[in-house]
Amino acid sequence: MKKILAILLAGMMTATALAGCGGSGGSSSTDSKSDGGSSAASGDASDEKTVDANTVDPSLFGDEDNISLKVWAPSQALELVKKQVEEFQKAYPDKTFKSIEVSAMAEAESGTQILNDASAAADVFGFASDHLNKLVDAKVLSEVAFVNAVTDMNSKETVEAGKIKGTLYAYPETNDNGYYLVYDKTVVADEKAGKLEDILAACKDAGKKFIFDCGNGYYGCTFAFTAGVKIDGLEDDGVTQKFVDYDEDEAVKTLQAFSKLMKEYKGTFTSLDVAQIASGFETGTLGAGVDGSWNTNADQKALGDNFGAAKLPTINVDGTDKQLISLFGYKYIGVNAASKFPASAQILAYYLSGEKCQQERAETLGWGPSNKNVQNSPVITDNPIQQAIQKQSENACVQVNIAPTFWNPMGNLGNKLIAEETDADDADFFKKLLKDTIANVRDEG
Repeated sequence: MKKILAILLAGMMTATALAGCGGSGGSSSTDSKSDGGSSAASGDASDEKTVDANTVDPSLFGDEDNISLKVWAPSQALELVKKQVEEFQKAYPDKTFKSIEVSAMAEAESGTQILNDASAAADVFGFASDHLNKLVDAKVLSEVAFVNAVTDMNSKETVEAGKIKGTLYAYPETNDNGYYLVYDKTVVADEKAGKLEDILAACKDAGKKFIFDCGNGYYGCTFAFTAGVKIDGLEDDGVTQKFVDYDEDEAVKTLQAFSKLMKEYKGTFTSLDVAQIASGFETGTLGAGVDGSWNTNADQKALGDNFGAAKLPTINVDGTDKQLISLFGYKYIGVNAASKFPASAQILAYYLSGEKCQQERAETLGWGPSNKNVQNSPVITDNPIQQAIQKQSENACVQVNIAPTFWNPMGNLGNKLIAEETDADDADFFKKLLKDTIANVRDEG
């Protein structure tokens, strides 16, 4: 990885001579136990004056030419990213791009694929925030080359979540990686969307289903979080999930309340993959569901003017309405440390995460941006969906520093709550279920 540092430093010197100001950026592959701090070549803010909101001084490519790169993008963004890559090449007319291949790869899978074989993986790829630790630990992720510019342009929380020990390892792409309530307004009135009991009653009265993917730990953790069982990063070993203290009696009562509602609305409350939500709206069999921000366009298309969006509802526990607490994270664009064109990969990642591309994704895909200027644009401020997602983000645990062992036990918790044989009145059962869930997440079972 010394190559990219030399390339970018050489580019800085050239840019200084030509433009009277420097550009910077560095990339090295250090593990998560490094001393931290910014990238070795990040320098002062004045060093990055050659960088605008989308492009950098061409000298920062160094001697890289006849450039070949691979890009991974999620399937729903594939065509747009291909277009953006074409625009990227036009932005640097003096560079020769032999090929930039864009192919589909879900953010949830890209981290696993690059860990399997970094040399065969994409040079530039999208991934979810909870993958950061393992990518850095495996030394497959380059540091961000343009730290100051990225920090200035993006929201503080997305930048901070992209750091390990103070070093920024990824380019922020979205500020909306979470889930929220979607509903058919002809079934659930807007004023009824705030309480889970009202939503289920409306769906039942209309003969429609409500979908919540209980067995998927990404969604199933909502039950534990709402009960008060919150995560707090990793222990000092960097592996074991840390939990905050919680009120066991209150947690048990909350889990019982969920289970009782599932039993009361059996046949209405349905645990299905979120992929079934848009199709359920299309066929008229679904009244509401909990879906991810990435499916917004499909849900809107299915419902048209009857599309409703809100933060997750409350659930009544012993006479008190408790807000459902979700998992909320961010999406990033990473640069493969094994890239044969490291400077070009950094510059492309910077472009794809820049203001122009984030604006296009917000307008075309409905993705919530991390870029502060785009966050303040009408496409976001006038968008009730984005407002619902942001409200839910205020009632969420951040999706960073999550142990790989977290997901299956949380999915099992959800499955147990909805299981037909579960007795919702058996407090001892839920007390044991909660303890077993935490022990299994911590790999203590």
